[in-house]
Amino acid sequence: MAVEVKVPTILRTYTDGEKTVSGSGSTLAEVIDDVETRHPGLKDRLVEADALRRFVNVYVNDEDVRFSGGLAAPVTENDVVVVLPAVAGGAR
Repeated sequence: MAVEVKVPTILRTYTDGEKTVSGSGSTLAEVIDDVETRHPGLKDRLVEADALRRFVNVYVNDEDVRFSGGLAAPVTENDVVVVLPAVAGGAR
């Protein structure tokens, strides 16, 4: 089953500049593993110790996966996975 994965600019060095890649699997973890087979190094930027990295936000169809199972979040064909690095800081 094909899932669309939208990759932020900062991680596109792992996808040869592609802003959208395709993955397959029935969970977010399976999709990430599948994408990793074609784009090595991306998984390390998203996952740490079998969980999503603290400063990476991932959404499946606009739903934050932290509230729907994390890496075990279910995905189905034609879902859209969006990866967003957290942004913090700034000056006053």
